[in-house]
Amino acid sequence: MHKYRLATKWIESSPEEKDLGVLVDEKLNVNQQCMFTAQKTKLILGYIKRSMASRSRVVILPFYSALMRPHLDYCIQLWSPQHKKGMGSLERFQRNATKMMRELEHLSYEDRLRESGLYSLEKRRLQGDLIAVFWYLKGTYKKVGEGLFTRACSDRLKGNGFKLKEGRFRLDIRKILFVVRVLSHWNRLPREVVYAPSLEVFKTRPDGALSNLI
Repeated sequence: MHKYRLATKWIESSPEEKDLGVLVDEKLNVNQQCMFTAQKTKLILGYIKRSMASRSRVVILPFYSALMRPHLDYCIQLWSPQHKKGMGSLERFQRNATKMMRELEHLSYEDRLRESGLYSLEKRRLQGDLIAVFWYLKGTYKKVGEGLFTRACSDRLKGNGFKLKEGRFRLDIRKILFVVRVLSHWNRLPREVVYAPSLEVFKTRPDGALSNLI
């Protein structure tokens, strides 16, 4: 409700703004970003359908990985959808892309993912969140992580031994932020995953643990 100016010019108000390609509205809602990504991905899927004469897996899968998935992954730790409607709208495009593959079209979505070596987008987002946490705690951004996360003080032997402190918040919008929503998943990881000696090793170890987190 306030008006601001820069020198002698008044600054116009806006219900939403795009920063680094991500749309965020005045209530920190990312629904518009989900819609924007869905529209862009739909266009690319249409281009692939119209342009490719072959529907072989060796043709469609590289095009999906190179042209569609980067839009679904871009800056996802910031705007990760938290509602079923948003999740479903994005998952539908990966579902349709895998169904285009002639060898897999008769299989269920879960079997198509397995045969293609893909995760569901929900599981892929969680994997990306956990990798980002590892960066902030033990990797390249360790100094920044000291301000983002607090290690829980506990003498209990049960658990992974590197649990992070989970806070309580009055507003739901706070709960969907990356630095909050990822805590419970990190705390449930096995000890051998959390104490991986390097990021490269860590990336290979969550694979088996993800099925227990979703």
